[in-house]
Amino acid sequence: MYEGVVQDLIDELGQLPGVGPKSAQRIAFHLLAADPVDVRRLITALTEVKEKVRFCRTCGNVAEEDQCRICRDTRRDLSVICVVEESKDVVAIEKTREFRGRYHVLGGAISPIEGIGPDDLRVKELMTRLADGSITELILATDPNLEGEATATYLARLVKPMGLRVTRLASGLPVGGDLEYADEVTLGRAFEGRRLLDV
Repeated sequence: MYEGVVQDLIDELGQLPGVGPKSAQRIAFHLLAADPVDVRRLITALTEVKEKVRFCRTCGNVAEEDQCRICRDTRRDLSVICVVEESKDVVAIEKTREFRGRYHVLGGAISPIEGIGPDDLRVKELMTRLADGSITELILATDPNLEGEATATYLARLVKPMGLRVTRLASGLPVGGDLEYADEVTLGRAFEGRRLLDV
């Protein structure tokens, strides 16, 4: 335990996701040793992000305006929506440069253990976006874990009566991986998603 404000800083840093007590302590002492100009830049960045950043009224992605840059982009395919859990998932998909449609950020995944149900996510907003009939495909890109699968299954059943094409991102073996290290679920999915080789 440290005195006063140093311990307060360590405690606050320890509240951040992925930052344990030792990391919080290291960051705190780094900030103590840092140039005051650098610390002021960090304070300004934190203050500005809280003041200026909001969530896109259309898709729920982070934005500095009413709509995010993706929803404002007229070159995007308006007929396809890719559903993701968090804004960081949008960034990951955008880095691939493979998807040219629009997104819908749920704000999490269904998790009964954590008390998160469909009403806690942006499901109603998704249904509103689908209601006008202009969407032809819904890509479910939730995480390939228990919560993500539950969310994808829930959404697929919910939109089934709409007659949309509902797809799920493929999952399986990573490139450069070894079969012997793959778990049963991953290997099973790889078999389910196998494709014909055109030679």
